[in-house]
Formats: sequence, structure tokens, C-alpha cells
Amino acid sequence: MTNKPNEPSAAAGDATPAAPRPAGAPVRSPFDSPTEQFAAPSGAQTAEQITPPAAAPGPAAEQNGQTTEQLGQAAGQATEQITPQKVGHGTERNLPRTDEELGLDLDVPLYSQVKNSIPGAADSSTAEPSPTYSFASIPPAPAAPPENNGRRRRDDRRGTLDLGLLLLRLVIGGTFIYHGLQKAFGWFHGPGFEGIKTSMEGGGWKHVDLAVPMLIAGELGGGVLVVIGLATPLAAGALLAVILDGWMWKQGMVPGFQYSAKTNSVEIDSILVGITTALILTGPGRYSLDRNRAWSTRPFLGSLAAFVAAVAAAILVYIYLHGGNPLNGIGPFK
Repeated sequence: MTNKPNEPSAAAGDATPAAPRPAGAPVRSPFDSPTEQFAAPSGAQTAEQITPPAAAPGPAAEQNGQTTEQLGQAAGQATEQITPQKVGHGTERNLPRTDEELGLDLDVPLYSQVKNSIPGAADSSTAEPSPTYSFASIPPAPAAPPENNGRRRRDDRRGTLDLGLLLLRLVIGGTFIYHGLQKAFGWFHGPGFEGIKTSMEGGGWKHVDLAVPMLIAGELGGGVLVVIGLATPLAAGALLAVILDGWMWKQGMVPGFQYSAKTNSVEIDSILVGITTALILTGPGRYSLDRNRAWSTRPFLGSLAAFVAAVAAAILVYIYLHGGNPLNGIGPFK
């Protein structure tokens, strides 16, 4: 009896080969449980339908004339027949090949496109962008609460210091404005412009046509600026230079220290020199137009330089416009 090509040989054993799985039947496996069943292509033969069941090695396989090479060729032909190009009733299915077909998000910018918008990324040529935080929006850290609940520290409390400096400015500036008006316009029973020229000429001053305008400008201009607290170191320095010249003038008239003399006392002049110097070194305070300047509350080198410049200017002006030793009649300079 001749064996049919597609029937298993009796010599293969008593075991009957498993029946081929019907087309479209779900896969049964302890490791795989698919949830979708794919339709088998219509009119196409599957590998199980084409590939004959494997015959057990033995004489029956040789009788059938089938070798391992022939079985491999048959399986290859079955694979070529079943291709993903033909699905359904002969229609061709287009596989996704572009980013749009794959469903990729094309709106996400590249790092090179937004590098300039990241702080510090444009300046760094070696730093690698972080894949996690390149496009993340990290909120800023909360601001630290102010110390002492927003109140100034104890060492910043000035108390009534600014009020005291305001009163000091009003006294100094008002005094010099008063004397300037007396010399310029003759107000408050003053000598007037011509009267002060005659008085200074009798006191030994030279170039009174220059000395008198300088005296009036120093008293009026410096007094007004000190009262409002504007350019206080320079304004108070001008007043200090004026009163120092007056102090040296009175002191040189009579030998000896004329602090409380009956005729040419320098007591008031000495007080004005002291408080004007104190104003230069302490500043005008916060109740002034200089309140945003450093010298208003914490004067240092600038105010000290203004004091030294005022003393030097007073000495030079006295030597040029009056002549002689500015310390004449004082102690060892008699």
C-alpha cells in the first residue's frame, strides 16, 4: 500500500499529530492571552495548511522522499505567500511610515530652538541640557520673611535724632540768613551793602569789592541750603569758612584771647564755629532734601573732607583779602 504524501506514516508511532488550528482561532498559550483576534487573509494559505506535518525519522520518511531540505523550502514558500501587503479581499494596506501616521507630537520644540530662552543656557557651550528640566516650569523659591517682622533693627532706630538735627539746621541757617540780610539790604537795623564795605575797609580788609559780595553770598546762600538740608556738607562748609574769617578778624584786632571781651568778643563766633562743624560731621538727618544721601545719616570721609576744605579756604581767603597771620594775638602768636 502506498502512503499518501500528506498522511503520516504508520512507522512514525502511535501518536496522532495534532489537528491544525482553524484559521482565525484565538491563540492558546499559558504565557500569552491576546485580547484581539486578527482576521486571516482571504484566499491565502497559511503555513500550517501548506507545511505538511513533520514525519518522525525512520524508514517512512525516506519512503515518502521528503528530506529536511524539502521541508524548509516548502515552509519558505508558505512564508512568501503570506505577506502583510495583502490583507482582506486583495486590498493593499498602507503601513505607517511618517511621524504624522505614527501619532507623534510635532509641536514639542527642540532644545536647540529654545536654548536662548533658558537662563544661562546660551552662555554655556559645554553644559549638557537636562532631559528632565529642559522645559519644566519650576516656581521660584518663596522670599525669606523679613527679620523682626519687617521692623528696623534696634541699632537703626534714630529716635529724636533727626528732629534734633532739623532744629540745629534751623538755628544755624536762620542766624546766617539774618546777618546776610542785614549786610545786603540793611534789614533788621543792619549796615547795608555800603555800610559793610566801609566797616571792612576800616578793619584792614583789602579788595572789599570782592570780599563783601563773597561774604553776603556765603551767609545767604549757605544759610538757605542748610535750612532745607540740600548739599549740606558744602553749604555748612561755606558757613564755617565765613565765620572763621570773622573770628580771626575780631581776634586779630586786640591781642590776647578775646573770647568774652567787652569790645570784640568772639564768644558767639566760637559757638557758631562749633555747631557748624558739628553739623558737617553729623549730617542733616532724614528731615532734609539730602535724606537719600549717605552723608545725611552716616557721614564719613566726604564730610571730613568738607570740614578740612572749609578751614583751608578760610585761611587762604584771610591771607589774601586781609593779610597777615590769621592766628595773630593768640597765645604764642602774639
